[in-house]
Amino acid sequence: MKLKQLGWSLFFEKGFTSYQNGSYTVGRVALEHKRIYRLYTEYGELLAEVTGKLRHLASERQDFPAVGDWVVITVRPEEQKATIHAILPRKSKFSRKQAGLTTEEQIVAANVDDVFLVTALNTDFNLRRIERYLLLAWESGANPVIVLSKADLCEDINQRIKEVESITMGVPIHAISAETNNGLEQLTPYLQEGRTVALLGSSGVGKSTLTNALYGEEKLEVKAIRADDDKGRHTTTHRELIVLKDGGIIIDTPGIREIQLWGTDESIGHNFSDIEGLASQCRFRDCQHTTEPGCAIQKALADATLDEARYKNYVKLQKELAFLARKEDQRASLAEKSRWKKIAGDRTRNHRK
Repeated sequence: MKLKQLGWSLFFEKGFTSYQNGSYTVGRVALEHKRIYRLYTEYGELLAEVTGKLRHLASERQDFPAVGDWVVITVRPEEQKATIHAILPRKSKFSRKQAGLTTEEQIVAANVDDVFLVTALNTDFNLRRIERYLLLAWESGANPVIVLSKADLCEDINQRIKEVESITMGVPIHAISAETNNGLEQLTPYLQEGRTVALLGSSGVGKSTLTNALYGEEKLEVKAIRADDDKGRHTTTHRELIVLKDGGIIIDTPGIREIQLWGTDESIGHNFSDIEGLASQCRFRDCQHTTEPGCAIQKALADATLDEARYKNYVKLQKELAFLARKEDQRASLAEKSRWKKIAGDRTRNHRK
């Protein structure tokens, strides 16, 4: 497999410059399972582990390879194995807060060009969830694309598209049915050779069915939707990079049950520019948008030009990001202390030797 087919570009070539004089080559992470990695390389598929040095220096989960990463490797072709020495700089990364109480970044997919935010056009349709996904997508550095799946189950597709348009501020929207192959041609421009698309969405929205339809055969297992609540069953259990036969690369991901944010306040401005534009029109610069006179947001809510549910979600997301920022500052401080403690310990051991 040629590197260009896998998404290799000048950006990664520059990152590899310092390794070119050694016996190193590169591979792209297609699958990760308990620190064992499947790589796509010019030598074919290889199984790989990280070096002890890389593992020792890694202080956080993001310091380990993620699906989509380009990694520096040495190869043992006769064993179909490799050793990972380093991760090349990431062009983009789609991250979320790791589920649970730990404040730690979880990289869902790396080096992605476009993010297909897949939402089903059945009873699971939810505008507030789309706003959440968009926030993560803008933060990733990739281009968000809304894919409304299961169009064959929707009686008024145009109305649904209008509802999504009201919250997405110009993001491309495509209604498709992978089950009937309807509308899939709209996605072709995103799936050119060397371009990577990550599929993200809740469990059962049809990501695996879409991947199979784009691949041209049953590459991933799929399950039928439940008749009692019209929801899909969770199928994908891990992230996996798949190279399409006709060009393009897809990273299929498990359904995200808990969409915990990871990012900064800047990402809110992309998708809530209408609300932030209103806030700039308030009489007072420090307006809290509650009872202050001359509040443009309260006026917009009163005359229904601003949707109340959208505004409440905006406030909720702002609070979550502020809380995350405080926790991240605390965690970064502890990580820095731990790092220096490790360095001091290494120096002490070397001095004793």
